[in-house]
This record gives sequence, structure tokens and C-alpha cells, in this order.
Amino acid sequence: MNGKVIIPIIAVVIAIVAMIAINFEQPETMEVEDTVNKELDPIEETIPEIQEKLEDIEKINLENEYTPKEREWITSGPFQIDRTEYVLGEKIFLRIGGLDYEEKGQVVFLKPKNSTHYEVYLSIPFDGAEKPAFNYYLQPQLSKSSGYCSVDEFVGEWRVVFRGTDYPNLEFKIINKILPGDEESYQPVC
Repeated sequence: MNGKVIIPIIAVVIAIVAMIAINFEQPETMEVEDTVNKELDPIEETIPEIQEKLEDIEKINLENEYTPKEREWITSGPFQIDRTEYVLGEKIFLRIGGLDYEEKGQVVFLKPKNSTHYEVYLSIPFDGAEKPAFNYYLQPQLSKSSGYCSVDEFVGEWRVVFRGTDYPNLEFKIINKILPGDEESYQPVC
């Protein structure tokens, strides 16, 4: 009799457990609003102050747009510079190649002092017996100790003179525009 009573009790317990399990077994999902296919409605009226700020930002971006000029390679004998015009902050690339063994002198960069006179900014010695070819980068920088206080010191027509040779001078211009991102380097220092 014990066996006959236990089997129905076990069957009832299994049935109850199965029903409880079925009732409590729900998928673990959440309802999420489908926003992929929905469009965002543009604001019909833009607030005038916001529109004005957006226009100012766009104007500044257009003013600061910068593309370096193509390299032109202006040549005088074995000496070359890469452009005829630079903005403040651009490096001037001097390339010297093919110096004769006996050629010796100085490459002198002359900056404008006023509308008729120049002064030496930098002098670079060369000697074909020691080194027949080399490159040099120059970037005019403000310096309180050198007396270069503002961008006005650099803007204008420059000359490159080759002392100790008969090669003609080279000329280039630095314009009153600063390379974007370099503005802080050209704040007056004196």
C-alpha cells in the first residue's frame, strides 16, 4: 500500500512543479522602442543667436583654411629654396647640392629692415671640400633677446645672398598670415 500511495503523490508533486516552472518561465526580454526607422524632425525655427554663432564659426573656419603652396624650387647655381611665398610659421627649405670642391662661402638670409634696406637674419657657412651637398630648414621666430618682437619684423620681401660666389640672389616673400595652430608663437614678445 505504501507503493500505491507514493506514486500518486510523486505524480502530483511533479505536476505542481511543472506548472510552477511553466508559469514562472518567461523570456528575459525587455520591450525597446524601435528608433532605427524613425526620423528626427528638424527644428523648424533656429534661434537667431545660435544661427549667428554657427555663421561666425563657419566664417572663422573658412578664414583659417590653409593649404601650403606647391613647391617651386627657385634655383641659383647649386642653391635652391622651395617657394617664393611663405606664411609665418612655415619652414623655409634650403637645398644645397653639387658644390664644387673649391666653392666656399656663406648663404645669408636677409630680412627686410624697411622698404629699402635689409639686415642679416641668418648666415649659414658652406664648403664644397667638406660637404658638397646638404639641406637646411629655417623658420623665423620671435625672440626678445634677438630683438625680433613682432611679426612686422618678418613680413615682406627677403633675399638670399651667396657670399663668396657669383651666383645671383634669390628672393622670397613672407606674408602677414600665420600658419593655423601657430598663432601663439607669433604674439608680440617685447
